Formats: sequence, C-alpha cells, structure tokens
Amino acid sequence: MTSTSTSRSTSPGTGTGPGTGTSTSTSADRLTGHAYVREWVHGWVVSRAAAPPEPRPWGWWVTVGLERHVGRHVFGGIGEEVREEDVRAVTAAPQGLGTQIKLVADPARVVPWFAPGWECFAGDDWFMVRDLDARDTAPGSPPPGYRLALWTRAGVTRVVVTTAGGDFAAHGQVGVCGPSAAVDQIETAVAHQRRGLGSYVMRHLHAAARAAGAERAVLACTPEGRALYTAVGWRDVSPFTHARYVGTGS
Repeated sequence: MTSTSTSRSTSPGTGTGPGTGTSTSTSADRLTGHAYVREWVHGWVVSRAAAPPEPRPWGWWVTVGLERHVGRHVFGGIGEEVREEDVRAVTAAPQGLGTQIKLVADPARVVPWFAPGWECFAGDDWFMVRDLDARDTAPGSPPPGYRLALWTRAGVTRVVVTTAGGDFAAHGQVGVCGPSAAVDQIETAVAHQRRGLGSYVMRHLHAAARAAGAERAVLACTPEGRALYTAVGWRDVSPFTHARYVGTGS
C-alpha cells in the first residue's frame, strides 16, 4: 500500500480533517508542537514498556534497552521549532551504538545538521494525529475466515487477528497516557493485505483508547502506513526523521 500525496505540513495543527479535504479546528489543533511530541513519547513508552522519558532542554531521552535500540533522543517541537544548535550538539555528543534519534521535522532540513556516524532509516515517514470521540466504537466480528484476540494490560491494548487455522494475519497496539494515546506496531502480513484487516485493527485501537479516556491519538508511520491511517481518519502533522548511531568506523 503506497500513498501518492505530496503535501507537507511542518506546523502543528495543519492538514485536512478526516475525509473532508478541508481544514478543521479540533482539540488536537490547539496543542503546541511540543505537546504533540510529549504525548507521543509518553504514550510510546507505555506501549513498549520502556523507561520513563527523562526531560532534556531540547526534548527527552528514553532508555529502551535493546542491542539495536539502546535508547532514543526525542526532540520536542515540530518543524521550525526544532533548532539547529540542539541537533548539532546532540548528534556530536558521545553515543552508544544503537542509539536512535527522532525528530518531527523534514529530513531535508535536519539531516544536514547531523554529525558523522548517524544512519537515517529509509522511508518518507510522517507524524500524524487523530481526534477520538463517541463515534469510535469497536467494530463487530472480523472478516470471514479470521479470528480476533484482544486484551489490555498495564495501559496497553493489543489486537491480534489470525486465520481460522491460527496463522498470523495482522496486529497492532495502543498505549494510553492521560488524554492521549500512541498507536504502535501496526502490521498486516503480506498474504493478508487489502482485505480490510488494517482498518479493522485500527478501529479496535481507536475504540480501546477512547474507552480508556483518551481524547486523541498520535503516531509516527511509514508511507505504507500513512495510506491506511489517512483512510481511517488520521491527518498529517509533519514529516518525520529518525536515525540510528552506527559509529564513524575510526
């Protein structure tokens, strides 16, 4: 699944309303850029059971604890709010291999500020947002031939769809933190794509987040995911940049 949209918005609260093609004014639109990112980073650590975010002058540090993802620098702010001097200082500081950096900003703007040793992830990724309301109710039974498993533990709801025989078909999860939720790890197996499973999983996650008290949801996604999320009411906020420290080889 790919997206043909080329519009880019680097200011918080811009973009189009769900399915309307026109600008809207919603609760999420009234957030500042820093608040958008704050809600994402706090929801993400709930979803992944990572360490609590540690505040920094430019954003947050999160310890993750994996070999290829030791931790991540997450910059507060969106687009023009991300400052060159901060990016240069953070990327030039000593890093552990596998450290990642996340910026809600256009790669064309911020990547030239990176010090040597950082490798960008491939993809034209995006940061997106969606308001949640009483219309976000759980869908009915899965499509014919599929089974649903859904459970919530420690603020995280997980949705898994399998075939009748038990083969993996699709999954996703959402971490709720106060009024916001971070949708995460959405995946549909290649053999089961274009059967409505992605939107089915997303509708369950929207309903679960709303039932847990969230008023909006945020995520960072690939171009393939962006097409799905747009179809279920999400809107673009900004291009998204992320990279991993691989060392300079010296």
